[in-house]
Parts: sequence; structure tokens; C-alpha cells
Amino acid sequence: GDGVNMLNNKKIAVIMPAYNAEKTLEITYNELYKDIVDEIILVDDNSSDKTKEVAKRLNITTIVHDKNKGYGGNQKTCYTAALKTDADIVIMVHPDYQYTPKLVPAMAAMLAFDEYDACIASRFIGKSALKGGMPFYKFVANKILTFCQNVLMNERLTEYHTGFRAFTREVLEKCPLKDCNDDFVFDNEMLALILYKGFTIGQISCPTKYFPDASSINFLRSCKYGFGVLGVSFKYFLAKAGIYKSKIFKNDARVLDPSEELPYYEQNN
Repeated sequence: GDGVNMLNNKKIAVIMPAYNAEKTLEITYNELYKDIVDEIILVDDNSSDKTKEVAKRLNITTIVHDKNKGYGGNQKTCYTAALKTDADIVIMVHPDYQYTPKLVPAMAAMLAFDEYDACIASRFIGKSALKGGMPFYKFVANKILTFCQNVLMNERLTEYHTGFRAFTREVLEKCPLKDCNDDFVFDNEMLALILYKGFTIGQISCPTKYFPDASSINFLRSCKYGFGVLGVSFKYFLAKAGIYKSKIFKNDARVLDPSEELPYYEQNN
């Protein structure tokens, strides 16, 4: 952005957790509406392709993990870097182009006027998921998981599994993300913590694009993920009911530390 922010004078950062995204990073970046985005930060989780070189060429602030830290570990670095920039709103955009960056202004607006503390872009509002080519077994699994999670958590989200999300600074400061899982289940733990802390989550509809380059996890990994997210919801239920508090729901669970040193990437010209 040019510093003159249209959305209630809020500073907006886009974070991109990246792993082997060289083919799709540029098209994702080009569709970001730069007028409202003040910072773009990419964290490369030790990719084997040229993700970091592409990011640098596009003038994106780039951080590179020297070893793979997992999807959750990547996001921890992303949010830590975003907090360093003093952003008011932080939006996660996947550089694999599975979600359209064109919705970033809409998501930012949901938070900029203090109506919501977080926002998810859902593929399950309306009929877009199957039309967009989501495999039928994934559609059914997602619906069943979401139903079970809503029952356990007494919520009404249309999905818990979207990777397109926006958060206020306060959410990132108060939710103990440091103690969350470093793998795929991080996403679910984060939503659970947001709800547990009494923050509100808005939802907007989002078209689905499935194509060969979009990241996908195999069946076994999907099963592990399914049990993982149900486990998170069950722990949330126990914590809310005052029966048992697992690690992330305890009062001493750790938040991210914005003073942490991060490995910014300098290209050797």
C-alpha cells in the first residue's frame, strides 16, 4: 500500500506460508490488491524449488527456514514476522493459488471496523465446493467433520478446514500459538483458541479451485488429520466444560514472541 489506508486506517499484512510454490507464487502475488495491503511476508519452509528466489524478485519480505518446520511451524514464523511490522490485521494467503487473493479486501473489511476478530473464507457457503472440482469424498468428509466439530464446540462454522483466514493483531497476541502443533492440526487449534478466548469469527464465501498444482494430502494423511481435528474439538469441549484443560487451553500456554530473531533472506547478487 501507499500508506494511505482505505480501511479505517488499519495496517494490513498478508502472510504466505510457502512450500515449493515457485510455479504459483507470482500469479497469487499479482492478484493481491496492493492498494490496501501494507506488508507482504513469505516464509519458505525449506523448499527444494526456487520459491525464495521468486519471492525476492517480486520484492516480498522473505524468511527462509533452514530445515522444514511443518505447516504449523511455518505459520508461527509468519505471525511472528507480522507482529513485528505492527500490522492491525493479518491475512493468510496460500501461495499455491488454491484460494483467490481477490477476496483479501473483503476479509480485511470484516475486521477493520471491529465487527469481527477473525474471518474465514469458506468453500461451504453456497454450492461452490463441488462445482469447483472438490473430490466428492473430500466434500463428504469435510461436511461430517465440520458437523461433529460444531456439535462438540457448540458453534456454527460452515467449515474448519479452509486455509484462507484473517486475524486481528489482538488474536495473534492473546492466543497461545507458540504451544500449538507444528503440523496441519495447527489450523484447527488456532480456531479453537480463538473461540475459547471469546473472540468472534466471521465467514465469507469463497470459490474453490482444484487443479494439479494445488497442494493435496494423501488418504492416510487425511485420516490422521481427521482424527487430529476431532481430538482438538474434544479437548475444547473438555476445557469449556471445566473437566480437563489440555496444554493449549491452560493459562500458562505460551504466546508468540515478536522479539524473536527471524532468518530474513538476503539474495547474494
